[in-house]
Amino acid sequence: MPFANLLYSVDDEGVAVVTLNRPEQLNALNAQLVEDLEGVVEQARADAGVRAVVITGAGEKAFAAGADIAEFAGMDARDAHRLSARGQALLSSLEAMSKPVVAAVNGFALGGGCELALACHLRVAHQRAQFGLPEVTLGLIPGYGGTQRLPRIVGRGVAAEMVLTGERVTAQRAYEIGLVNRVVDDDVVGAARALALTIAGRAPIAIELALGALRASELPLDAGLAQERALFAQCFATEDYAEGVSAFLSRRQPQFKGR
Repeated sequence: MPFANLLYSVDDEGVAVVTLNRPEQLNALNAQLVEDLEGVVEQARADAGVRAVVITGAGEKAFAAGADIAEFAGMDARDAHRLSARGQALLSSLEAMSKPVVAAVNGFALGGGCELALACHLRVAHQRAQFGLPEVTLGLIPGYGGTQRLPRIVGRGVAAEMVLTGERVTAQRAYEIGLVNRVVDDDVVGAARALALTIAGRAPIAIELALGALRASELPLDAGLAQERALFAQCFATEDYAEGVSAFLSRRQPQFKGR
């Protein structure tokens, strides 16, 4: 289906590339773009031909430079609650994808744009990229999950500094604190796609279960361990497990079928 504010394509190897396409507005997340993202997440989820997803921004300046502040005019607290709930639901849906989602951060990832990147499973950044949650400079706080996901990724102390100062961090600093997985100086979408393909080449059911186990790391340790045990056991009921062991013992490359 066509989208108003983003581009969507799936290549021959099953990597879906989602490009936020409001470069003149630095790909700010307006209501239409949020609606488009809701649609594209469901489309990629339902398409059996999609093995991995890469999200990036159009142009060289921005991945997404936050929410569209112009749309905040006239909002009251009730409107803001609905706005936050919708954004959180979108990013939780993205995070819950059973296929790997990699952010290719090509420029500014600020406010809602940073929160979008945080909801992806992995992040690859161009060296010119910058990350930040500047909401306090507007008399606000992050509302799309930033106060919850950032501490889980970088730790509470570092997250507190970013949220409370509103200051930006460079791609290199983001790498040092664990906010991004890789920093590149050339084709960030290509690097993100290569990483996505590496993951997509593993056993599909194992990847889905591994993502579920990683999400369980937010639970108390005993509950997380119980979830890991259950998911580990599920692997043994799959044809991919039998194929993986057979290939290992035969010293050949496995041919996973996702069954």
